[in-house]
Amino acid sequence: MARGEFQHQVSVIGQDELAQLGQVFNVTAGRLQNLYENLRKSEANLAEAQRLSHTGSWNWDVASKRIFWSAEMFNIFGFDPRTTTPTPENYLQSIHPDDRAPIDAAASELHKGNDAEYNYRIVLPDNSTRYVRTIAHAITNDSGQVIEFVGTVIDVTEQRNARKALEKAFEEIKTLKDQLYKENLALREEIDKVSMFEDIVGTSRALQAVLSRVSKVAPTDSTVLVTGETGTGKELVARAIHKRSHRSLRAFVSVNCAAIPRDLITSELFGHEKGAFTGATQQRLGRFELAEGGTIFLDEVGELPAVTQIALLRVLQEHEFERVGGTGSIQTNVRVIAATNRDLEAAIAAGMFRSDLFYRLNVFPIEMPPLRERREDIPLLVGYFVDRFARRTGKHFQAISKKSLDLLQTYPWPGNIRELQNVIERSVVICETESFSVDESWLSRPTLATEPVVQVELSGRLATQEKEIIEAALRECQGRVSGPTGAAAKLGVHRSTLESKISSLKINKYRFKNATPSKNI
Repeated sequence: MARGEFQHQVSVIGQDELAQLGQVFNVTAGRLQNLYENLRKSEANLAEAQRLSHTGSWNWDVASKRIFWSAEMFNIFGFDPRTTTPTPENYLQSIHPDDRAPIDAAASELHKGNDAEYNYRIVLPDNSTRYVRTIAHAITNDSGQVIEFVGTVIDVTEQRNARKALEKAFEEIKTLKDQLYKENLALREEIDKVSMFEDIVGTSRALQAVLSRVSKVAPTDSTVLVTGETGTGKELVARAIHKRSHRSLRAFVSVNCAAIPRDLITSELFGHEKGAFTGATQQRLGRFELAEGGTIFLDEVGELPAVTQIALLRVLQEHEFERVGGTGSIQTNVRVIAATNRDLEAAIAAGMFRSDLFYRLNVFPIEMPPLRERREDIPLLVGYFVDRFARRTGKHFQAISKKSLDLLQTYPWPGNIRELQNVIERSVVICETESFSVDESWLSRPTLATEPVVQVELSGRLATQEKEIIEAALRECQGRVSGPTGAAAKLGVHRSTLESKISSLKINKYRFKNATPSKNI
């Protein structure tokens, strides 16, 4: 090959290679440019993310002692990156003097190759304070020697202030709640003076003593025995107890034990199975099952027959019963409130009532005072009933006759509040004037032929004769008023009735404690 031809071939090859190298360079430069753009974008995104989250990053090369702070680190510490070079000295100078101890402990852990996490305060150049949280990590080489530290600093000032504000708000809410609770108690006491417990109206000391006991026993599950003369409002007390108990959202079942035939009362209370007796064509749930989870009120409990008393005793002791004609026991969760106008201790002595049932019922006794022992409540009750029945009949009274009010306050009210309610309702229907009045003739109560002879004499004689009879009975019973051997049982009157007479006649019952029994009664 000629020399000129060889040189021509070499020149052609060199140009081709240069062209290829140029193409490779252009591709590589393009890729590097893309990588640079992506890196720049990533750095910008990271910086923006740190700014939004108030999180700065740093690293410290142990060998060169070179420290790097991100832009947000400078911002958190209040330094200008154009004039400040991050050093251990300006970092430590920024730490609050009282928070140096955790920093020293964290530095010790980091130099051991352990991670560290700690909270502290920093003081900015303008003397403002920030709360920060640092998470640091030690990087080691293959021989376990620490060569670099990396970490983040998070500005938690806003979170801490928000938490403090929330804690303060909760504290204020608690204070307001306590204040509201106290105000509620005061308001309840104020309401109680006029109209406590729905339809129980009055401010007398005797009634307030009853309501105080109701308030105490209501939140419990204790069995309650309400005693008192007929018409004193025993069922209202039972309903008040139920409404203020944790069972208030469940049923309140009322049973008048005296109004149900004696041979059906057990079935009425505990239910019966189909075919249990003649006429039992299907299974029937009793009142106790209907009151499950709630309260059952047994009015006139002293009228229960012996077999029903045994079944009721089992409910109170074992919290279970059987339907009439049934074979399986049924568990029950029912609160029992009983009421009676009878002297159950006298009934026990006469063999008419079980003593063990009495003690089970008499866990928390409440005695309703007769109306004659709370005469100061009569004006409130009159106003209450007049307003109620006037609204029902569409009438409106401007005033209540003073003469009628005086008359109502002096009347002994043997039928108690129920009798007063009936008199007021009748008077509202009849009265045609703007001033409410009562016909005096309606308050004269004729003697019933069915009353015991001693009661007739006691109500018909003069005060001196009444006093002689009561004193003779107290002497015979050695000053004892209640119980089967007490003067009340002997005279055939309720204990509260006799106590009222003793008080009104100013008899000192204690002087008969050791008296010699008389044979005149």
